[in-house]
Amino acid sequence: MKDLLELRSDILKALAQPTRIKILDFLRDGERCVCEIFPAIGEEQSNTSRHLNMMMDAGVLSRRKEGLKIYYTIKHPEILQVVDLVNLIVEEEITGRHKLLKAV
Repeated sequence: MKDLLELRSDILKALAQPTRIKILDFLRDGERCVCEIFPAIGEEQSNTSRHLNMMMDAGVLSRRKEGLKIYYTIKHPEILQVVDLVNLIVEEEITGRHKLLKAV
């Protein structure tokens, strides 16, 4: 069994990639079929599936199958709070850098 540090690291790794962030943003409104996800985020189906599986393995997403369709949802809504906190940090960094450039 993985130790707690590895599990924490796996979750953070699952968030640390632009395509995966696009997927999380798309899933904010709820469950979606993989057939909807890859066109919405502008990625190939095989690449999207690889990222979805990685986030599944990390415990970020859950999925269910209905007939031939596979639906994904965010397993822990708190993940979106993490993404939103990162967005706030990025905004603060951009603002701070902009102020620095204006001062030069």
